[in-house]
Amino acid sequence: MNEFLKQMEALLTQPQPLEPVLREVLEHFSSETGTIHRLDAEKQLLHLAAQVGLPPQMLEIVKTIPVGKGIAGQVVAQNGPVTICNLQTDTSGGAKPGAKQTGIGGALCVPIRDGDKIVGTLGIGTLRAYEYTPEETRTLEEIGRRISVLLKW
Repeated sequence: MNEFLKQMEALLTQPQPLEPVLREVLEHFSSETGTIHRLDAEKQLLHLAAQVGLPPQMLEIVKTIPVGKGIAGQVVAQNGPVTICNLQTDTSGGAKPGAKQTGIGGALCVPIRDGDKIVGTLGIGTLRAYEYTPEETRTLEEIGRRISVLLKW
């Protein structure tokens, strides 16, 4: 286990607010923005549980995301990570139309799992164009598994 995962493990030995945990994650990945969404599986909606660095006009847009829509919604629908090297020039259709308002370049969003069950999403983004590596993706997924305990309804 890498050193950062050990630090996260120690941090999560007690219940924590989500935003300080998210800030630690962003610092580790040299990223400026992040979100944590809880999944309401019955209604197929993701609800914003914590965010760092999003512009105020984006908060209403990301407050509730249908499964299958936007980056976080695609993570749940595809049951796996979604990454975009440069959100500002992306034409894949993966991001919601308003996502460019964030000013984000590179973005990575992973499922938060409780065992095999997806209970939410963890997304990070940086202002520069950036392609997150497979190792960074695996690390973020491991962090997601560890913070799943903080998403209990």
